[in-house]
Amino acid sequence: MSAPAERSSDFIRYKSILSRVIETRPSGIRRRLAEALNKNPSFISQITNPNYATPIPPSDVPAILDICHFSERDREQFLSAYRAAHPRRSQLLFSDSAPAENRDLVLSVPNFSTVEKNKAFDALIRDFASRIGRFAEDI
Repeated sequence: MSAPAERSSDFIRYKSILSRVIETRPSGIRRRLAEALNKNPSFISQITNPNYATPIPPSDVPAILDICHFSERDREQFLSAYRAAHPRRSQLLFSDSAPAENRDLVLSVPNFSTVEKNKAFDALIRDFASRIGRFAEDI
């Protein structure tokens, strides 16, 4: 009986690469990843540990690559192993098609102490970013 795809050598390899890269980054990188991916910190532990069968969702890969600042070699090896471990999942993510219409950007902003003020501020930032995007399209 063969091992499931989630436990293939490619699966273990890409998780091992991610784990090694994270270990060479400053403290707090796991917390930053959890916040950027809007996930629980335990999820970060699961996706960075080759012993867990939790795969990395394709939608999380670009943010992981960006936040962890992979070297070119590590990036190539990680993506190669990821593609081999999840050929169907990575097909759209790594295609040569047009880039996604939007991308996520994580910012540290002031906490205004009330939910209402924080929501209003967040709405202003989203509106501002949307207007800049429309402006840039017209240039």
